[in-house]
Amino acid sequence: MDDLVARWVALAGEETRRIGADLADRYGEEHRRYHTREHLVAVLDLVDELAGHADDPDLVRLAAWFHDAVYDPRRGDNEERSAVKAERVLADTDLPPEAIAEVARLVRLTATHTPGPADRNGQVLCDADLAILGADAERYAAYAAAVRSEYAFVPEEHFNAARADILRSLLAKPTIFHTPPARERFERRARRNLHQELSRLESALGR
Repeated sequence: MDDLVARWVALAGEETRRIGADLADRYGEEHRRYHTREHLVAVLDLVDELAGHADDPDLVRLAAWFHDAVYDPRRGDNEERSAVKAERVLADTDLPPEAIAEVARLVRLTATHTPGPADRNGQVLCDADLAILGADAERYAAYAAAVRSEYAFVPEEHFNAARADILRSLLAKPTIFHTPPARERFERRARRNLHQELSRLESALGR
């Protein structure tokens, strides 16, 4: 927790420590199983690795901090609510309005993960957020189980059908990853993981 807040301070300044502490607390909420501090750190680490492919890496880092700031699996507007929180909280800092607007835009982009071909900031954030899809089989299985746990209130058949739709939409993309390093590192394994999970879900659904 302290290391995470220190990471925020290094990015945004000591005078904003309370913002970093609040965000770190949010990623530690009890109902989270995947969208946790560990996920935030993983996204931040990969943004650092891909920083050279962004137009403004620090704004991407800020967006990474806010992208799951609001997370309630029972709602479908978490990205919008997280973006609004970013706009409201960052308005009390010395960040210029156009930078705040860019952070909020990037947060909203994580609802679809569809950055344009010239959207270098969006490509880096989306690749970092989806990198878990290209993890090794054991880590991917743990991720899928954690997501299921977050949606434990959803009946099995309904969850399986909705999850299968998400996987199909990802597999239908020409590429899941956008920056060359992420595409080279994650694309093939991500597609294999997604196909394998989809096959299990469709079997459970009797398809």
